[in-house]
Amino acid sequence: MGSLTGQVALVTGAGRGIGREIAIGLAAEGMAVGLVGRTHDTLTATLKECVKHGSRGVAVTADVCRHGSVREAVRLVERDLGPIDLLVNNAGLVDREEVPLWETDPNQWWQVVETNLRGPYNLLRCVLPGMVTRRSGRVVNLSSGFALRPDGNYTAYATSKGALLQLSDNMADSLARHHVVVLDISPGAVPTDMTAGMPMFRDMKAWASIPYMVAVTVDAARGRFDALHGRFIHAGRDDLEELVQRAEEIRTADARTLRLRPYKGDDPMA
Repeated sequence: MGSLTGQVALVTGAGRGIGREIAIGLAAEGMAVGLVGRTHDTLTATLKECVKHGSRGVAVTADVCRHGSVREAVRLVERDLGPIDLLVNNAGLVDREEVPLWETDPNQWWQVVETNLRGPYNLLRCVLPGMVTRRSGRVVNLSSGFALRPDGNYTAYATSKGALLQLSDNMADSLARHHVVVLDISPGAVPTDMTAGMPMFRDMKAWASIPYMVAVTVDAARGRFDALHGRFIHAGRDDLEELVQRAEEIRTADARTLRLRPYKGDDPMA
């Protein structure tokens, strides 16, 4: 795995939480960083930390749910920093309350889905054409264990993260032909403002490590996980070395993807 010096990353939700730490971590490795988020002051604070590492950077205020806003943000990042080598889709929301679907606020429910699914789509739609043309690039979608299991109290978050994982799977084959890698990586339950505010984590003591997730993202940028293209990685639980070593087996078994499980050997949906 080579140096990241001179490469360009775009990180959404970079003004706070795990997005901020990922951006600073990538800057420390020599990447120029495009910081995208909704709040100018927090983005500027992140940019100052990135610059301390000698990194070039630009902070762009944008709403990831608005395609025009994202298109302009990508244009500004590429104008100031150059072509994007790494896209980190980190911006996300979670259900405001732990309630069943029929008790949810319709507007807030849809806002979560839009942010967690439409947001990444907008970034992918604007960034991928350049990567495909250059036949080079990597995408890290920040995922969650909620993508893999039903949760009756976080229906918007679980649905949107599951859909994002399916989106990565749907893109994987076509992107592979252009040497562009997409990964869905879950950091586990990390102590951000968003996660710490979820009632289910009120008494959480053993949080997953944000610095470890930053290190995993850096490794992804370097290509350590390219053989797991299109797959789900749980940084908080996985033995990453084992996953890399067994990547061919994982691909052959069509593992680490969302699939309908057959109920018998001759299930017509198998």
